Amino acid sequence: MLRIAHLYADEMNIYGDRGNILTLQKRAEWRGIPVEVRAIGRGPAPDLSDIDLIFWGGGQDRDQELVFTDAAAHKVEAIRQAIDGGAVVLAVCGGYQLLGEYYVTADGKKLPGLALADLHTVPGARRNIGNIVIETSDLGLQPATLVGFENHSGKTYLGPGLRPLGRVIRGAGNNGEDATEGVVAGNVFGTYLHGSLLPKNPHFADFLLRRALQRRGPVRFDPLDDTMEMAAHNSIRERIGAGR
Repeated sequence: MLRIAHLYADEMNIYGDRGNILTLQKRAEWRGIPVEVRAIGRGPAPDLSDIDLIFWGGGQDRDQELVFTDAAAHKVEAIRQAIDGGAVVLAVCGGYQLLGEYYVTADGKKLPGLALADLHTVPGARRNIGNIVIETSDLGLQPATLVGFENHSGKTYLGPGLRPLGRVIRGAGNNGEDATEGVVAGNVFGTYLHGSLLPKNPHFADFLLRRALQRRGPVRFDPLDDTMEMAAHNSIRERIGAGR
């Protein structure tokens, strides 16, 4: 059994990020692994002790302020304990920003983050919108590239020694300055890649599933036919001149 927690599924889902949940669910079920998805919204602290993977999507500034207040009051300790217990976190865009030390909104309000990773986000002068391709390292992905769609004005900066999810081939990434995109901090993965991310990157979906299932011991993980998924992946790469 794979147990997935979808944080703030209603409040932070403006970019079709439910597609990431569906991808994880189906790719596990196609291998005979049953899946339970728990939608967790605002309110009292949840029990995440048996959760294998936590997903947190993106939202608008006003939603992020509401969510942050709730997360800081009710969720952060449960999330931290789940990570310490081996759970994997995938946070996209707004969820990614709120993982850090602080987040500054477009109108200049500074929100202290959940401090789950040493990063911070400030508003940028322009909005980065468009397809993006990055090259990962040290994850063992084949191919090493990830594709997606970015739509953010926030500029995220990683702390010393913290490694990015990948290096930008095409697009803006974390801040449009240092060619970094996303973050990897132990079992915590943050990124600006929407699209949804995982349907067009089945190799990364499987990487996350394997990592999440490790805490439950050896699991048979048969390969799937990803012809259509990789065709979509390669189509994005070709469309923006990032090769195959």
